Amino acid sequence: MTARIEDYALIGDCETAALVGRDGSIDWLCVPRFDAGACFAALLGTPDHGRWQLAPVDPVGRVTRAYRGDTLVLDTTFETATGSVTVTDCMPVRTVRPDVVRLVRGVRGRVRMRMTLTIRFDYGSVTPWVRSEPDGLSAVAGPDALRLRTPVSLVGEGWTTTAEFDVVEGATVPFVLTWYPSHEPAPAPILDPIRAVEQTCAWWEAWAARCTYEGEWRDAVMRSLITLKALTYGPTGGIVAAPTTSLPELPGGERNWDYRYCWLRDSTFTLAALMQSGYVDEARAWRQWLLRAVAGRGDELHIMYGLAGERRLPELELPWLPGYEASRPVRIGNGAYDQFQLDVFGEVLDCLHLGRRLGLHDEEGDWYIERELLTRLEAVWAQPDEGIWEVRGPQRHFTHSKLMAWVAFDRALKDVERYGFDGPVDRWREIRDTLHREICTRGFDTARNTFVQSYDGTEVDAALLMMAEVGFLPATDPRIVGTVAAIERDLVRDGFVDRYRTTSGVDGLPGGEGAFVLCTFWLADNYALMGRHDDARRVFEQLLAVRNDVGLLAEEYDPATRRQLGNFPQAFSHLGLINTARNLTQRDSPAGLRGDG
Repeated sequence: MTARIEDYALIGDCETAALVGRDGSIDWLCVPRFDAGACFAALLGTPDHGRWQLAPVDPVGRVTRAYRGDTLVLDTTFETATGSVTVTDCMPVRTVRPDVVRLVRGVRGRVRMRMTLTIRFDYGSVTPWVRSEPDGLSAVAGPDALRLRTPVSLVGEGWTTTAEFDVVEGATVPFVLTWYPSHEPAPAPILDPIRAVEQTCAWWEAWAARCTYEGEWRDAVMRSLITLKALTYGPTGGIVAAPTTSLPELPGGERNWDYRYCWLRDSTFTLAALMQSGYVDEARAWRQWLLRAVAGRGDELHIMYGLAGERRLPELELPWLPGYEASRPVRIGNGAYDQFQLDVFGEVLDCLHLGRRLGLHDEEGDWYIERELLTRLEAVWAQPDEGIWEVRGPQRHFTHSKLMAWVAFDRALKDVERYGFDGPVDRWREIRDTLHREICTRGFDTARNTFVQSYDGTEVDAALLMMAEVGFLPATDPRIVGTVAAIERDLVRDGFVDRYRTTSGVDGLPGGEGAFVLCTFWLADNYALMGRHDDARRVFEQLLAVRNDVGLLAEEYDPATRRQLGNFPQAFSHLGLINTARNLTQRDSPAGLRGDG
């Protein structure tokens, strides 16, 4: 049976990541980068598509797991009739090549363990040649190679490697798996795997100690910050939306997308979360990645980029993978990369403006990049687009898209006023004010007293919850109050918020998906801004309750089946947690900063 999405935990080295199930199986690992081919792809298929399991031979009565304090080192303890054993998993922060270190430690009694290693490169499609080595094995196919080092005797069974061994109380059995390019010699071994785990713990503890957040829910905020750091591609500072692809928004459905890329839409949320939590270096690296990615002609702006700022992310389907719970197709790449989405102009300008307010200094040429984006936006702001949700249906005049175009001009005007930059302020002010009037007329349904998803329409959209957060109107304005009420009526299910009604056909796809975790955080933010503090806390704590046992959140949640859905763990969801916790507890909140412009 396929594991539930929330049954997985994350380990990573700030360049790639793996998902480890409660059954001790690593079912997803892409090497050497987040967006590279997977060598373990059982998450999207069967064990024969690649996995690495360490688990007791005998039936397991109880499984418990936890990260070691404020780290990304995972301990999973299995209880059996003959004893208990703990499997420790981590990826040491990279020096040369990616390593996965697994330690099997006897806790009580004697436990018979079994290792099953099935290596399939290129997302489960390539079976390597495996060769025995004095201290383990090597596996090679095409450009990829893996080297496993362990003192345990290994046995080949078909196209899988297995081992059985006993672990007694106090004993530790190590396993180290290393990826390297197949045309190069295997890297030098980790001489002391136990010490490597200790050093990895120390690295994460030192990083976590820099956190300045001391408010309520600190443990949840810290775990979300660690997750955000784990999703950061260290060499460039880019942050992937998730380390996975094609985990479905509805099991058995086709809303399965590749999230192993960096979305501009995340920029302001990311900058606020990092800067206000004490991680200035990470915020600066993200801002620099952003500026490098968008540099160039304004009409060449994309909504997302690769880890190093790559602009072509062609979407392909992998027909040999049956998908998570038969959710097809499995996709790599993301065809939305070249969509036209107005809101990203506002996100970029808002992010750079917020960076200045929080003390990030400009570098030479930054304002010229912004001026180029504004020049492009002047030419296209009146056009329809695909919107924040990247619909695959016809373009529309989405209200949220126009809102973020308003944000772009508003922030540019404030940059001129506050920081002495030059620009055609009269023209920008005229466009900003025109957008405000237009949104308040064509984007507002007077009969229902609510803003609507697209001009002259009647449907609501959870993205409208951003209107107060960015300072378009006060949260107490009757039109905002009416919009929140309409979203409560039309989009809230058991306390969780849908993005929009998928049955409306707006996105050109079959209906059905989970409630969107980030949108539910936005509802809590709006409650706080409106003075509905009890409601805000209730929604926030409800969201905390649906995290998995190690504090992780996917993109969506289905309140009917009580399951997490979508790619996992999701940066947007954890950014929402961090920023909403601040919105509920601190005066210098992210919503307050954005709302003040």
